[in-house]
Amino acid sequence: MTIFDELKARGLLAQLTDEEEIKELINNGKATFYIGFDPTADSLHVGHFMALCLMKRLQEAGNKPIALIGGGTAMIGDPSGRSDMRTMMTKETIEHNCECFKKQMSRFIDFSEGKALMVNNADWLLNLNYVDFLREVGAHFSVNNMLRAECYKQRMEKGLSFLEFNYMVMQSYDFYELFQKYGCNMQFGGDDQWSNMLGGTELIRRKLGKDAYAMTITLLLNSEGKKMGKTQKGAVWLDPNKTSPFEFYQYWRNVSDADVLKCIRMLTFLPLEEIDKMDAWEGSQLNQAKEILAYELTNLVHGEEEAKKAQEGARALFSTGNAADMPTAALSEEDFKDGEVDILTMLVKSGLTASRSEARRAVEQGGVSLNGEKVADIYAKYAKSIFEGDGVVLKRGKKNFRKVTL
Repeated sequence: MTIFDELKARGLLAQLTDEEEIKELINNGKATFYIGFDPTADSLHVGHFMALCLMKRLQEAGNKPIALIGGGTAMIGDPSGRSDMRTMMTKETIEHNCECFKKQMSRFIDFSEGKALMVNNADWLLNLNYVDFLREVGAHFSVNNMLRAECYKQRMEKGLSFLEFNYMVMQSYDFYELFQKYGCNMQFGGDDQWSNMLGGTELIRRKLGKDAYAMTITLLLNSEGKKMGKTQKGAVWLDPNKTSPFEFYQYWRNVSDADVLKCIRMLTFLPLEEIDKMDAWEGSQLNQAKEILAYELTNLVHGEEEAKKAQEGARALFSTGNAADMPTAALSEEDFKDGEVDILTMLVKSGLTASRSEARRAVEQGGVSLNGEKVADIYAKYAKSIFEGDGVVLKRGKKNFRKVTL
């Protein structure tokens, strides 16, 4: 099976331009391709996972990835998938986030000996002359066509700023620059980026002639991947200081039955023949598939040792209600009144609920337990002494645990 066929079989490819040419380049290791990452936080999250895994697969097949850090485009903010304008970030914050991204990407991509590049579009975007840019680049874009793009249409009701309207042009210019400087002949992006990507391909062909080699591919379900990276409590980060390896493992261990095999296909590096055999699995076997998924991805992000610890901890948690490596929350002296703390405070302080009203509903609905015993009283209070030593295990629902200590 060729690498192109494998990407299709894993469900990673959706829309393509120039399919035969793309297939030829990828299968023969002649693609120099880029994927962009806007540094809107100081860590990548699991919504970026699909792109990182794709880059790793293609590099192993002999192709050359370019990780484009959007230090310049982040000054504007991508309107795709947004109902409102992004919060403006300072240059210092963007630069810090870029450095964090570089460290994390190195776990997936081999940047040694010219095997891959990492570049920042701030290097060319921030020094552009505005009038020259309008003449040289803006003249090639039709406003009518831009307004038909999904990334803009969904913002028209609430209002689209002129600042954000420039994003497509700037992203398109990225591809043009990468094509000129590094021979980048292919770009990948999420299905929500299709219009922006086509703009880049069209810009190259308009400025350099129709024979210019520039192609686009979108990742199937990448916008779903972005949603996949979010929980009720926020994003699932690749940084262990923001999401512990145990929490990371638990996130994947708890995916739905309907999604587990899809995630194994798209995100792990297990052979397709092995995964195909899992298609017939059902019932308790799907729990085994979830363990495989969680272990493989935790190993990929955090290493084998942390993956084993997380797996052992998760198994201990389900069998005994306790685990050494489960996420921990600490109570302070201020949380106790007359030597006791109430259950609602514990739920909020542990991060299992966002507010006392949410904590109250969780207890009333019967979804809270302490050391394996259901908590039915919203006014329940606990003495400081029970938190000494190893603390207590607080649980909300079937899948959310915290060890609560002093």
